[in-house]
Amino acid sequence: MAAQEPPRPPPGAAEPADAEPGGRYEAVVPHWFYCKVTDTRERWVPFSAQDSERLEAAHGAGKAQDDVVVPTSGGRYDVHLRARRRVAVYWEEEVSEVRRCTWFYKDKDNKFIPYSESFSEELEEAYMIAVTLGEWKKKLESPNREVIILHNPKLMVHYHPVASSDDWVSTPTEQGRPRTVKRGVENIAVEIPNGEPLQIDHLVFVVHGIGPACDIRFRSIVQCVNDFRNVSLSMLQSHFRKAQEQQQVGRVEFLPVNWHSSLHSTGVDVDLERITLPSINRLRHFINDTILDVFFYNSSTYCQTIVDTVASEMNRLHQLFLQRNPQFKGGVSIAGHSLGSLILFDLLTNQKADPEEDEHCAQGSRTASSTGGIEEVKEILKQLELSEYCDVFEKEKMDRQALFLCTEQNLKEMGIPLGPRMKILHYISSRTEMKDQSSAAPRHSERGSSQSQHGDSSEDVRNCPYRDVGLGQVSANYPQLNYRPSIFFAFGSPIGMFLTVRGVKRIDPNYSLPTCKGFFNIFHPFDPVAYRIEPMIVPELEFEPMLLPHHKGRKRMHLELKEGLTRMSVDLKNNLLGSLRVAWQSFTRAPVPALEAGSTEAEAEAEAGAEKQPDMKPEEPPAAVKEETPPINVGRLNGGNRIDYVLQEKPIESFNEYLFALQGHLCYWESEDTVLLVLKEIYQTQGITLDQPLPGSQ
Repeated sequence: MAAQEPPRPPPGAAEPADAEPGGRYEAVVPHWFYCKVTDTRERWVPFSAQDSERLEAAHGAGKAQDDVVVPTSGGRYDVHLRARRRVAVYWEEEVSEVRRCTWFYKDKDNKFIPYSESFSEELEEAYMIAVTLGEWKKKLESPNREVIILHNPKLMVHYHPVASSDDWVSTPTEQGRPRTVKRGVENIAVEIPNGEPLQIDHLVFVVHGIGPACDIRFRSIVQCVNDFRNVSLSMLQSHFRKAQEQQQVGRVEFLPVNWHSSLHSTGVDVDLERITLPSINRLRHFINDTILDVFFYNSSTYCQTIVDTVASEMNRLHQLFLQRNPQFKGGVSIAGHSLGSLILFDLLTNQKADPEEDEHCAQGSRTASSTGGIEEVKEILKQLELSEYCDVFEKEKMDRQALFLCTEQNLKEMGIPLGPRMKILHYISSRTEMKDQSSAAPRHSERGSSQSQHGDSSEDVRNCPYRDVGLGQVSANYPQLNYRPSIFFAFGSPIGMFLTVRGVKRIDPNYSLPTCKGFFNIFHPFDPVAYRIEPMIVPELEFEPMLLPHHKGRKRMHLELKEGLTRMSVDLKNNLLGSLRVAWQSFTRAPVPALEAGSTEAEAEAEAGAEKQPDMKPEEPPAAVKEETPPINVGRLNGGNRIDYVLQEKPIESFNEYLFALQGHLCYWESEDTVLLVLKEIYQTQGITLDQPLPGSQ
């Protein structure tokens, strides 16, 4: 260590007075950081206060000699203390360097960078001597030949050396712009989070859509889910404060599910590269990497790869999570964005329910179809060109279930001739055979073949609800999940469009997902990929989706203004028409009869006007004021509750819908309103409600 005459402080700095000898020294409090590399740029990120204390406790206990592993970031990352490495637990990610930090310097981007642990110890030793003896203006040379000068406790600088003309014999000098040096994390501008609650109440798996990027900043599903999780922690603090204070609420864990990398590691990218034209290379590469995922999913070969990957990954994550959290007693839900929601929907429609629930579902279906059973049989006879026998079956009160129990002898006793008898028996046997095959093969095979052989399969839809939504699915063997999801959340989902394209015109109101009782379809009003679900269940009604309440408890101001102007225009229109109607009726009404004693002319005119205007009801408010609408029955898909929920657009988005269409499809990860609905529905399953119910919420 050189001990030359120290230079003067940098220009503009006050000349420090030497500290008095014999000062009191207090050891620096370390904080642990990890290095995050983004696009070859390093950024040092502090661990939460909770994680740093745990790491320091393990370090102070001498456990660094062993290969001790300390869980951090809510258990999603493990820190190998001896190797100073931070490793992701649930997904693939580059290993990060970990450092126990005490001394920092400011880089050219005005960000504080921690010194290495060994050099920080040298700095701390020099600082201790300077404080104890009161001897400042100490000069130290770092391992990379840079100079640090301790002028006094509040003024310490770092000089980068400038080489002389001869690089081989250059010596470090203090020329160049000095950089600030700080001791202890409390003296640098960095935000240190407190840490996440240890208690996990619920687990949610999140499946991404097309392509490797999930938002407008081209970030991965891991980064987007990190944002979603952070927003959820903030919403829990602001909207579940009472439950948190009573220790009823911990947090919800969100884990990403990645299927894109598995699909594109099958060698299909190499095959596509051979046939891709060389022009507009970036656009073609983008299409191959993103848009083609939709076509891959509609290919039986690659659809199998995708559903296998999603199901096996969610099962793996679930098992690993339970191993790491043996005390976990909460439920599991799933969420999908864009194409990911369709993948989950197809998986859920092909799950096998418990036998008791199958029987309950069958009973519900039979009850719902009791009034329409004979009509179903008539429809079948019409397909078989045997409509002339409809009266015979109606006379015998033959519904579809009874038809499938018929034998040749039964039909013969009903007076059905041999030819029609054979047609009916062949129909029954072919349907029974396909039903038996569906127990081993995927159920969608039966749906596709029945559709191609017999045209409209509406009779199947009414009898067995799940066949409706499964119509036209790609031929694949859909795996089973190891758990029963509580709720399925779809963000910006094209499920409705795909069902329509597959030939599903209507979803049976009695249908529900076999193993999942909750289903929420959440979308931004300008999302070009999103479609509704409720009109497929209740096609005869026209009604708006549920407006998602703002997380601050009211509608956005521009929406209230728009709604107020609309209401005012309706009121003006109603009042104008009402005035014209009264004037015309006054002009055309019959002469007023003689007034009774004690009555006034105005009262008589009012009575006459009332007699001539029986349709006018002054006591009723105008239509624009009536905002309460009767509850809409949207079936059992979400347990009888509403399914479609629309976000409120931001004021700037309302200026140009087309300009913000892409942003509308990618906005869900940081949407407080979306996150709050997810938390609200999850905690309602545990009997926990918001501190203050949001207006318009159910």
